[in-house]
Amino acid sequence: MPQPCHDPVDTQIIHRSVLLEEAVNALVTDPNGRYVDATFGRGGHSRAVLARLGAAGRLIGLDRDPEAVAAARALTDSRFRILHRPFSAIATALAEAGEHAPLSGLLLDLGVSSPQLDTAARGFSFSADGPLDMRMDPTRGESAAAWLMRAEQQEIARVLREFGEERFAKRIARAICERRAEAPLRTTAELAALVERAQPGRREPGKHPATRTFQALRIQVNDELGEIERCLDQVCDLLAPGGRLVVISFHSLEDRIVKHFMRRESRGAVLPKGVPVTGGPAPGRLRLLGKAQRPSTAESESNPRARSAIMRVAERSHADDAH
Repeated sequence: MPQPCHDPVDTQIIHRSVLLEEAVNALVTDPNGRYVDATFGRGGHSRAVLARLGAAGRLIGLDRDPEAVAAARALTDSRFRILHRPFSAIATALAEAGEHAPLSGLLLDLGVSSPQLDTAARGFSFSADGPLDMRMDPTRGESAAAWLMRAEQQEIARVLREFGEERFAKRIARAICERRAEAPLRTTAELAALVERAQPGRREPGKHPATRTFQALRIQVNDELGEIERCLDQVCDLLAPGGRLVVISFHSLEDRIVKHFMRRESRGAVLPKGVPVTGGPAPGRLRLLGKAQRPSTAESESNPRARSAIMRVAERSHADDAH
């Protein structure tokens, strides 16, 4: 997510890291440990982590966006390296690079970054016209325009409803399919105008009518929720006892996955009723640390994109190592 430095591709775009101090304070417990920033973006969190590390510390960055990787390669610090991989492939990426676990900490700053959102050519935003792409890695996979051309109307409606929580999903899906029968949707402006026309007169105050549709398509094109689930499935095996997992989410769909994962792993194995058990219950692999944190009023006022952020922290348990 947002990182506070200049993008070498476009020096006008500045990305401010959300919950920067809070995240780094929660993450770094051993200045000589090995850490992963699995969503490098433009390096705001990574730079702050490096500032806390000692000479023997190590930070590995991951990102699937080639522009983020290019920005990372400008960061000259012998304690840091960048890997061009999605965070769902974290275990494989670390092994192939010889960066073996266990880790002292892992940071996930989810969602779309400011440079992605504010660069019209990336196709993430309805506020500036550009190609209808939305891929975080434009070299792989299917663009939003291509998906909208082939998906069934019912599937488009499902994605808009589930990933965008869009009340008018059926109307919008029908309008998309009627339009593509005449000509494909190719630009963000075309889609935004179509969505606006497809909705009835009553609108959410302060929100563009296309906001939910664009969010839903971005999540679909990048398989964002699946990426989160696959990454979290690997976390406990990667963290050292006492290692920290810090996750910043920006909407309820992301946060729900993170919250349920942390709670499940903190409870440990749940046995069926009636199964005889000797000794105490199996300990959880994670220990929840504190309550979910949100940005301060000052941060939210200075950076509107921080308003929806929520951070959760968990620590790899020592208890299960004794069993």
